[in-house]
Amino acid sequence: MLKFQERDSLNKLNTDIHIYKSGENLTLRQKEQQILSYRFGTMYPPEGVDPLFKRSGFIHPLWSPGGEVLTRVQAPDHYHHYGIWGPWTLTHINDRKVDFWNLYEGQGTVKFAGFLSETTGSVFSGFRALQQHIDFGAKGEDQIAINESLDVRVWNINDKVRVIDYTTILNTPLPNGIMLDAYRYGGGIGFRATEKWTKDNSTVLTSEGKTRIDADGSNARWCIVEGESEVKEGRSGILFLSHPSNRAHPEPMRVWPMDANGGRGDMYFEFTPIRHESWELQKGNNYVLKYRMIVFDGEIDKETAEMYWNGFSLTPEIKINSKNKL
Repeated sequence: MLKFQERDSLNKLNTDIHIYKSGENLTLRQKEQQILSYRFGTMYPPEGVDPLFKRSGFIHPLWSPGGEVLTRVQAPDHYHHYGIWGPWTLTHINDRKVDFWNLYEGQGTVKFAGFLSETTGSVFSGFRALQQHIDFGAKGEDQIAINESLDVRVWNINDKVRVIDYTTILNTPLPNGIMLDAYRYGGGIGFRATEKWTKDNSTVLTSEGKTRIDADGSNARWCIVEGESEVKEGRSGILFLSHPSNRAHPEPMRVWPMDANGGRGDMYFEFTPIRHESWELQKGNNYVLKYRMIVFDGEIDKETAEMYWNGFSLTPEIKINSKNKL
């Protein structure tokens, strides 16, 4: 079972997390251990593949504490899959369909537009990035359909488990807004797992007791996605947490079936807040989705998952003693 270290021990570890920029990536590191990279430069597909598959603004690689790469990008079966990301799939602008996920459709894309802030400190380190959902189908020039502020924070807990917050704030500049149609994919937080994970060596467990067999389409507060790895513990994974303030919480999920990709059963997971009900974004409003990832080596049981979810979901209570005076 994974547990937080005592604060006194933490202070002795010199575990501060730092930001490094190199080439087209921003990387968060703790001492010599890499935690995650955010790709702000455009990544092009392999030679001979349609350049429509290019994009920026996604997390890859994401490393386990022991150094195992857990994410995958541009898999030959889905060149539009990008590690950890969250574009919207079936949307409508007025009466026109726009797909920001299936890039080969040529209807839209998502791109990095700039860093809004970068933070390093003894409590957490991270960044906020502006990502724009671009509509290719409007008359005239391409237009911004959704502005997304992505806030990624890595909490300075210890170097045995990663606690990463992934918060997305959406708004639209479109006069008539945009409809995010109900669909099995779209938005939230998506995860294309390492190519090592198949139906034979990886598992899923949700807060409602669902597994890889029956999790797809169900709702959950949390979901453990894990599999075989080359770390000394032999397993690595991510516990995905959905915040109670999120739309449609407990959130619907997309989990690839056991026979995905020609029977290999490759791993794909997503919290999908529009799975069962459409969501209209109106101009002038901000829409927030909050997630937390607990990245680990070894195993996490359901009791530990509940502990982490309670820590994420419960708002600290502040009591003021009226008898105390300044």
